[in-house]
Amino acid sequence: MLIGVAIVVIALDAISKAIVVATLSDHAPIRMLGGLIKLEETRNSGAAFSVGGGATFVFAFVALAVIAVILRTARRLYSGPWAIVLGMLLGGATGNLIDRIVRSPGVFRGGVVDWINLKHFAVFNLADSAITIGGVLAVLLAMLGRQIDGSRVAYKSGTDVERSRATDNGEESDDALRDDSVRDDARRDDPRRDDALRDDPLRDDPLGDESRRDDGVRDDSTR
Repeated sequence: MLIGVAIVVIALDAISKAIVVATLSDHAPIRMLGGLIKLEETRNSGAAFSVGGGATFVFAFVALAVIAVILRTARRLYSGPWAIVLGMLLGGATGNLIDRIVRSPGVFRGGVVDWINLKHFAVFNLADSAITIGGVLAVLLAMLGRQIDGSRVAYKSGTDVERSRATDNGEESDDALRDDSVRDDARRDDPRRDDALRDDPLRDDPLGDESRRDDGVRDDSTR
């Protein structure tokens, strides 16, 4: 799914840029929604949304690093939502990297074609949009506890944590009681204990021993 989403993003980005270059290069901007959006061709040597102009070479290698990390992460990817998110990030990074490689003035120095001009914001393209939406969705998935490997992390409230601790302590106490019971049973079943009791009958009747001593004292007093 990751590769499929990335291919769709790359294709839509490349087709839109080709149309823009062919139709808007020598054309006045097209105004839409009362001037809120303008469609016009610009070349961006910086990062997404025309940020960091003049650092094309650096951003090209940053894009390569991002692509490598995503492909490496894909080996342990078992989550559908994360596959869509990473596919959008991969497609967006690759779409802009293609521009930096194939467009003038040269390899890793080419200007990225931007064509969506949002009033009071920035000029961007579909690849930039995919990167932004993918980033927002990635944050939401992380907040929801969704992991790349398909597992979930349950975030507990303070009350839940206290209950969990109390349960753990109760289980530990039960375990201790069970251990004491096992030790008592082992002592009762130990044959050496029975032999010791037979050798020392007074241990079985401590009250009888005290009674005999009291009788001896009374006899001496009578004499």
